[in-house]
Amino acid sequence: MLSHRINRINEEMKKALSTLIKNQIKDPRISELLSITQVDVTNDLRYAKVFISVYDDKEKQKDTLKGLESAAGLLRREVGKKIRLRYTPELLFEIDHSIEYGMHIESILKNINESED
Repeated sequence: MLSHRINRINEEMKKALSTLIKNQIKDPRISELLSITQVDVTNDLRYAKVFISVYDDKEKQKDTLKGLESAAGLLRREVGKKIRLRYTPELLFEIDHSIEYGMHIESILKNINESED
């Protein structure tokens, strides 16, 4: 029962954060090429790790992370209003490198296939 509730909260927070970042946050440090890949809320609902993917260079990724961290209080308050939790988790942002890793593996496989031909 608890894991179903946590999964539902994860998805609701992911949707709410995506909408809020695109529509309300006007920080120039935050990249337009931002995607929230996953939200992991702890079982006690105190913290939420928000994994983001930025399709840009490393410097822009760092700037986007700083911009999101400075907007975390506003985002937390607005998410709390949207999903109506008794306690809104503290937002912790992290860069998700899984997409970059997948693209790297894909290029390796492509090179292997080309060398076999």
